[in-house]
Amino acid sequence: MSRTAFVFPGQGAQYVGMGKDFYEAFPVCREVFETASKATGLDIAKLCFEENGQLNQTEYTQICMLTVEAAILKAVEEQGIHSDVNAGLSLGEYGALIASGVMDAADAFKVVRQRGILMQNAVPAGGAMAAVLAMDAGKIEEICEQTEGIVSIANYNCPGQIVITGEETAVDAACEALKAAGAKRTVKLNVSGPFHSRMLTEAGEKLGEVLKDVKLNDFTVPYITNVTADYVRTPEEVKPLLCRQVASSVRWQQSVERMIADGTDVFIEMGPGKTLSGFMRKIDRGVTMMNIDKVEDFQKVMAALKGEGAC
Repeated sequence: MSRTAFVFPGQGAQYVGMGKDFYEAFPVCREVFETASKATGLDIAKLCFEENGQLNQTEYTQICMLTVEAAILKAVEEQGIHSDVNAGLSLGEYGALIASGVMDAADAFKVVRQRGILMQNAVPAGGAMAAVLAMDAGKIEEICEQTEGIVSIANYNCPGQIVITGEETAVDAACEALKAAGAKRTVKLNVSGPFHSRMLTEAGEKLGEVLKDVKLNDFTVPYITNVTADYVRTPEEVKPLLCRQVASSVRWQQSVERMIADGTDVFIEMGPGKTLSGFMRKIDRGVTMMNIDKVEDFQKVMAALKGEGAC
């Protein structure tokens, strides 16, 4: 029997104009933008749709990305399409939590607005990230451990693409060692800080204060966390994991492999870009991967799902 996952991308896939066609086409999507604006005190539609200098700043990127993801999710659910499991990459976990019924959208918007601010403000001087191409994860872990200073794996994206994070001097040193050990390439990323490293532990702790009074619901659909690449069984586990996630590795490849091992064979990426679809091509080409970024994607996916009875 076919099983479907809704998956949500993280920061980095944003672009000016994202979500605008959904906003204009579907009243339920406009309502999502209005809810996000009310919850945060920001004009989310303006931030997403008009050229500005804020969309690529972490404190605004995160809330804008989540709003678009939640709007697309609402359009999909309105068509009677539902998932069997949900997951998201880093920020995308909040989209998964909304899809799983654990966190109300308005609360998720409030939390993510503060998460973005905390992560941006917590960025220490001298932090960096780099992608490592075509090298075994175990070897990368080994070299990071041997490198002086703070450097570790931020993202296990897919086979052949892992991101390291930490102090800039340590990241640079690790990149040289990785290339000497046979990595095809290392590419410094244009990011504002060492995300998913222990240098952001304090931001994760402060996020706990933000989450303290947020009401969580029982799961309507199972959800897999980046931190362990495993199912979260109870609402009580969610907040500590979200706090840990800020400073821990994103185990995306392992999360996808877990879902596939449990029989998930249809994955629908909801949000800007095709990042997760690209990762899937390297993780497992045997599953069906669809992405919904624009209304035309939405129409094609709905036609395919309803025609095949995949959900």
